[in-house]
Amino acid sequence: MQKMITRMSQIGLMLLLIGLIAVPAIAGSHKNRIKGPINEPQDVTRQCLKCHKGAAKDFMKTVHWQWAQEQEVDGKKVFIGKKNLINNYCTAVNGGNEQFCAKCHAGYGMTDVDTFDFDNPENIDCLVCHDTTGRYGKMGNGAGMPSKVVPLLDVAQNVGKPGRDQCGSCHFFGGGGDAVKHGDLDSSMSYPTKEIDVHMDVEGNDFACIECHTTEDHQISGHSLYVGPSGKNHTTCTQCHGEEVHSESILNAHIDTVACQTCHIPVVAKDIATKTSWDWSQAGDPNRGPEKEHGHTTYVKKKGKMEYVKKLVPEYFWSNGQGKPYLPGQKIDPNKVVKIAYPLGDRNDMTAKIAPFKIMRGKQIYDTEYNYLLTAKVANEGGYWNDFDWDKAARLGSEAGGVKYSGKYDFVATEMYWRQNHMVSPAEQALSCLDCHGDNGRLDWAALGYSADPMKDKSAARTK
Repeated sequence: MQKMITRMSQIGLMLLLIGLIAVPAIAGSHKNRIKGPINEPQDVTRQCLKCHKGAAKDFMKTVHWQWAQEQEVDGKKVFIGKKNLINNYCTAVNGGNEQFCAKCHAGYGMTDVDTFDFDNPENIDCLVCHDTTGRYGKMGNGAGMPSKVVPLLDVAQNVGKPGRDQCGSCHFFGGGGDAVKHGDLDSSMSYPTKEIDVHMDVEGNDFACIECHTTEDHQISGHSLYVGPSGKNHTTCTQCHGEEVHSESILNAHIDTVACQTCHIPVVAKDIATKTSWDWSQAGDPNRGPEKEHGHTTYVKKKGKMEYVKKLVPEYFWSNGQGKPYLPGQKIDPNKVVKIAYPLGDRNDMTAKIAPFKIMRGKQIYDTEYNYLLTAKVANEGGYWNDFDWDKAARLGSEAGGVKYSGKYDFVATEMYWRQNHMVSPAEQALSCLDCHGDNGRLDWAALGYSADPMKDKSAARTK
């Protein structure tokens, strides 16, 4: 792999020298293009638009801007995404939590998704992705506005291609903290060792995110099941590696039914523990002080009980790349675990493969009369974190989210499935045969639809 990358670099250098490809913009190349004074962050964007109007129009079509995209769910086309779906972290963005959540929106001034002007290019935050100085950051509860100490002119004059830190400012810290949401993405991926991730290893391949998450017209490939359940625009290992990469035919035979990630990502959260459970029903106890375990706060009054796991072993399910999201207002059975986002596919689906997932398990508020999940306002005036009043939080969140609230609530168990694609281990640390087929193998064959381990009972194997 390294030889191939070196050869590609040599070819690229030759093309640059003979002028067949353009030299990319480098940090500092905008010193004579961006002028002061900069009185507000939109002043930066206005200057960017003088040369990049087309890029702005393209960006405004993306999920990073719209926080939603057209998807097909159960045969119907719906416009869904972060801005209108329910999750089992802070329950929802559009429950009056926009000002807080907008720290990870690539725009300025989002206080309400219903009134935010998604057609105004001057509110695009170019710097959050293109900063190369390391000095750009957004306020924690500031509607997506940058911190007041950011030297906007200097940052704007030193823009360049997005790097790991720029992508990671949101994706490493999603869900409210480092390593909270994804499991396979955290701050250790900014400058990882080979053991953490062979592709992004700073002393080896040193990939930036956009090496695999290829981008055209600001459309970045790759989506979680939560925001991209239709399964389109995915990134795949075969983009670079091809279909048959092993010297052993028995290993290549596994590729029909087993995703590359299953063997090559044996654990995630390698260096920093990831959140695996969040029980909101325990929040608000005035007699219970902060609790900590393994360096993490596992109970606080405003959030409830949480659990974290380091070196998390994924759970395995059939996945054909598509998913099923929970849609607001959808009826639930409160006696069963509610799946908010989960993979589609089974043993009989010839497009599905066994893939690794982190499951985020929660316990969150729902309406006991209407039997659907509620959005709760947690931040700012009237939010649960201020008043510790679930009835008020449910009422305000439902009004903002556009669903009815009966005034009766309780808590229900939920699950969100996060496919694991990062933290690829060195080949020598990949799973071996007995990790799956041994007496104490990690795969639940019955749950995967097998009568027995297919290596022990050949009649149980899936056939084309």
